Amino acid sequence: MADLNAVLMRFLEDRDSFKNVDGTIRHFRMIAERNYVVKFPPTKDISERVLWPVSYAEWRGMEDARFVRFTGEDHANHYFATYTAFDGMGVSQQLMCTEDFVSFETHPLAGMAARGKGMALFPRKIGGVYVALSRADHESNWISTSDRLDYWSALSAIQVPTRSWELIQLGNSGSPIETEAGWLVITHSVGPMRTYHLGAMLLDLDDPTRVIGVLDTPLLSPMSHERDGYVPNVVYSCGSMAHNGTLIIPFGISDQSIGIATIATEHLLEALVAT
Repeated sequence: MADLNAVLMRFLEDRDSFKNVDGTIRHFRMIAERNYVVKFPPTKDISERVLWPVSYAEWRGMEDARFVRFTGEDHANHYFATYTAFDGMGVSQQLMCTEDFVSFETHPLAGMAARGKGMALFPRKIGGVYVALSRADHESNWISTSDRLDYWSALSAIQVPTRSWELIQLGNSGSPIETEAGWLVITHSVGPMRTYHLGAMLLDLDDPTRVIGVLDTPLLSPMSHERDGYVPNVVYSCGSMAHNGTLIIPFGISDQSIGIATIATEHLLEALVAT
């Protein structure tokens, strides 16, 4: 930061940039501090490796991390997480990467698809490019592609709110899971009284902008005893795992407690309605 500050101070001597020098310096500093590395002693138990806010952009929260194990030639066996940085007023997207859960590297995300909340990376490249789920318009599910991990601009809308329980907004609930039938995506939706539900859809393996099927009813809704909490009427997930034919879905309940739901993956795929 000392080297960066020395360069930025040169703006003070440049008459052409003086009018906007304060804003320019502030933006450069904010970008710089959002790129950082956190390392833990390898001997420290994984339950004690807690990531706390480092940059001003995230000082009020590092939220909704969507972790995924990446496969393929590029970044094979790296674990990526997209998460929301919250500064108390605005939100921004960050990308975290680790190979060993000892060292974590973090960078800001940019581009139209990175606005707002809720990006989720696919676990491998498709057609030679990176692919991500996005909620670029704050209410619908989109697919974005990029040849780099830090900038996302190309967008295609794949699912818009049409049913009563999703009229306020749609979004993803974590990275897609690859199955023989297609990319299985657990989604979330918000309806009247800001009641959240989890749903599901299936995307084509080679062309994820093509929706093969959707669940015609909510997969998971808050039960009566789950409606009260810090944020009421919410069930929310940031990632699921397929294991031995079972889909395991950890989910938050009204920002107060945590539950785990399970369903046979085959049964869920059979329930998806062709579009």
